[in-house]
Amino acid sequence: IINNYLDGTQGGAVDKASPSGMHFRDSKRKVDYVLAYHYRKHLARHSPGVASPEPTHRSTSLALVSNGGTKKGRAAPQQQDGGQRVPQEQPGLPGIEVIELGPLDALEEEKRLQREEYERNLLEAGLEIEKDPENKSQGLSFVRIHAPWQVLSREAELLKIKMPTKKMYEITEEAGILKTLNEIWCKLTEPLQPQVPQQENTNMKTLSYPFSREKIYLYNIKDKDTFFDNATRSRIVREILKRTSTKARNSMGIGTLIANNVYDAAYPLHDGEYEGQNNDMNERKLLYREWARYGAFYKFQPIDLIRKYFGEKIGLYFAWLGLYTEFLIPSSVVGIIVFLYGCITIESDIPSKEMCDQRNAFTMCPLCDKFCDYWNLSSACATARASHLFDNPATVFFSIFMALWATMFLEQWKRLQMRLSYFWDLTGLEEEEEHPRPEYETKLLQKKLKNKSITTENSNENEKEKLTWSDRMPGYAANFGLILFMIMLTFSAVFGVIAYRITTAAALSFSTNETTRSNVRVTVTATAVIINLVVILILDEIYGAVAKWLTEIEVPKTDKAFEERLILKAFLLKFVNSYAPIFYVAFFKGRFVGRPGHYVYVFDGYRMEECAPGGCLMELCIQLSIIMLGKQLIQNNLFEIGIPKLKKLFRKLKDERTEPKEMDTNQSKDPQQWDLDYTLEPFTGLTPEYMEMIIQFGFVTLFVASFPLAPLFALLNNIIEVRLDAKKFVTELRRPDTVREKDIGIWYDILSGIGKLSVIINAFVIAVTSDFIPRLMYQYAYSQNGTMHGFINHTLSYFNVSHLKAGTQPENSPFAQDVLFCRFKDYREPPWSQNQYEFSKQYWAVLSARLAFVILFQNLVMFLSVLVDWMIPDIPKDISEQIKKEKSVLVDFFLKEEHEKLKLIESFIARDKQKHKSGTKGERIRAASFCQFNRSQKGSFASFSSQHTEV
Repeated sequence: IINNYLDGTQGGAVDKASPSGMHFRDSKRKVDYVLAYHYRKHLARHSPGVASPEPTHRSTSLALVSNGGTKKGRAAPQQQDGGQRVPQEQPGLPGIEVIELGPLDALEEEKRLQREEYERNLLEAGLEIEKDPENKSQGLSFVRIHAPWQVLSREAELLKIKMPTKKMYEITEEAGILKTLNEIWCKLTEPLQPQVPQQENTNMKTLSYPFSREKIYLYNIKDKDTFFDNATRSRIVREILKRTSTKARNSMGIGTLIANNVYDAAYPLHDGEYEGQNNDMNERKLLYREWARYGAFYKFQPIDLIRKYFGEKIGLYFAWLGLYTEFLIPSSVVGIIVFLYGCITIESDIPSKEMCDQRNAFTMCPLCDKFCDYWNLSSACATARASHLFDNPATVFFSIFMALWATMFLEQWKRLQMRLSYFWDLTGLEEEEEHPRPEYETKLLQKKLKNKSITTENSNENEKEKLTWSDRMPGYAANFGLILFMIMLTFSAVFGVIAYRITTAAALSFSTNETTRSNVRVTVTATAVIINLVVILILDEIYGAVAKWLTEIEVPKTDKAFEERLILKAFLLKFVNSYAPIFYVAFFKGRFVGRPGHYVYVFDGYRMEECAPGGCLMELCIQLSIIMLGKQLIQNNLFEIGIPKLKKLFRKLKDERTEPKEMDTNQSKDPQQWDLDYTLEPFTGLTPEYMEMIIQFGFVTLFVASFPLAPLFALLNNIIEVRLDAKKFVTELRRPDTVREKDIGIWYDILSGIGKLSVIINAFVIAVTSDFIPRLMYQYAYSQNGTMHGFINHTLSYFNVSHLKAGTQPENSPFAQDVLFCRFKDYREPPWSQNQYEFSKQYWAVLSARLAFVILFQNLVMFLSVLVDWMIPDIPKDISEQIKKEKSVLVDFFLKEEHEKLKLIESFIARDKQKHKSGTKGERIRAASFCQFNRSQKGSFASFSSQHTEV
């Protein structure tokens, strides 16, 4: 071991795996981070006419010199600091060995040199490194990194990481009835609480303050090895890895090196195994037992432990998902009540009874040309009765309820977010300056090289420091064009399904089988929805990849900018993809059909499809339920479970194929924690997790008027989803880097936008798609006795069958001679009117009422939403008071500590003076230095105090 660097060739006694799998081989220093890479030792090819030395096991590749040549001589088995091999001359050889490197070997050598330089730079930054021996011709090797106390304390100060001080203060509890209710609630939910370690005194909170080495006496440091937890240690090491650069290719940080395949992966270690025979309990095992199993579905989430293990960003996601799932419980209950109301009132619904009454002989016009006969409206009885389950006055109330529910959910989330920010010490969190992405740096380097070749020495250097809009213009143009193309592709897919429905309906209508013809609508609807679902699932996967590629060609500077742009693109494409077929059924189907004798035709003679006699709401409900349930079952669960397992299997097979089966005597038989974690799937971000929940939130809120059971299905899915995500994070993914975030970012704005859009869409669904407004208008404007009797007859217009176009009349109709007039659903003038088949006065009256309802509903719900928003404060009152209290406690604590330090120094000086009344010159200097120290401390505190007041 040289300078804490364990070289691969130093085998023997040192090369012994740590028993815990979490430490260096000395079993003392903790592994804070791991770098993994594949190496390949090249085979030497000798120049003709040059004597070949005898083959030895230790002959290795020679380092390339800067001008591209090779150093002559054989490589010694020893390595110097940083792992560089030292070439030596070989005495007694008839010639000199000249190694010719092939293209692959040269690339491998370049990677090795980059790794050595990078690791040397890490050592200079103060980190300690341990490497695996490279004793195969090719294989996988690990670099383990440990951060000593000096590095941790330095970086914690630079990153302004808040750490617990010695001071604890009391949290003011709620008094009165709220306290009593809270105690009762805690008692009732005790069996649902996870069995994880809790703070002994929940009424006390530790005062936290950004770490400072000057004020180290303030912090509660019992053990330097455990003061910084594993998540904080790995975060500090990651920051060093990100900013450490190498000269080769001007690479900046570990991200660039991984992008250039110098390293395969970089990750912090999990805290041991999550299941096993040993009784050693770690946080990972505890999370698995109490949270990440399906058997723990009834328990609350241990949010504080999740945050401690995975970091604030992932902790906030699971807190948000938990709150969303809890909020689905009341909406599910109300949805079930609305559905049951429809079931109970179905027998007393007059319009559906009139439709089902055989005595009301409403002879309807043919549904298609030539092959369809006249039919009786009573044959659509089942559809009408089913439509009432979802098309009743209770759905209007439910729509208003869900709009207010969405507002209350967002308000409650803001309050919970603030509460978590306080307890997780995120209240004063500042935006950290992020390191540029490797792709951004590469693009910037290309620009600099290009500018150097075409500009003079007097060129303005400031222009080269960043990419301008003109550099990004090709990326923006490609983004605009491709997003537009993708949206058009979605519309084309919807149009293709419409074409399928029209042609299939026409084809089945020609069938001689009576059963087939009677079930045309059901068959076409069911198969079309399944096709829609398959298309949506396929396009979703394509759009995810396209959105990522489009964001990459934009070249955002930081990871945060990259993530936000990716989210917006992916959401736009997936939103259009998921909801386009539903929007079509809700607002466009059956609106452009025409009328008997003047139908709208597409595809050379095919009539546009119409809504069922009971309206399009029932079909909208079927479409929504199948797409929602299908997406949740297939995409959110099967894909989420299956794809990671397939990727893991593929990577395992790839590693087995690339690594030769050589005996490795130095390696321990039992795989270490870094080996086990390397086989896990890398963490790629929370975007897919949030995205599926946001799309589900859209299904729950946007079209809830047509499907009151949507919240119930979402709740059942989310109970599984929480545990599925938990299991994935604990058992199937490498441990993510901890990221400190005080909110969920752009996702909140998207949720808020969906909430506002849902009000408008539900207003149009009730007004346009359902029969709520026509029924209301009939009852209060046209009915003679104020009841719904005669409503069906009122909504059906007359058509003279002699006015049918030649060639469109039903062929071989048994009662064609008896039918003079047929009926169709529309508000039009009768054939005996002067303006025959024109829109009637009732049509315009109903249309006006529809538009008036949309305006009234929208403004009423928006007003109520704003009222709820205003009534519920964003910051809970108790948290607001605690934040103020924390500030005053912090000031008092610093004053007290400074005062005690002053007293200590003064007592020391006084004692010194008493001992040596006639002090020497040296003693006087020492006393003066203490006074100077005293003054500097006062100054530092004054600066802190002013800074604190400003905050």
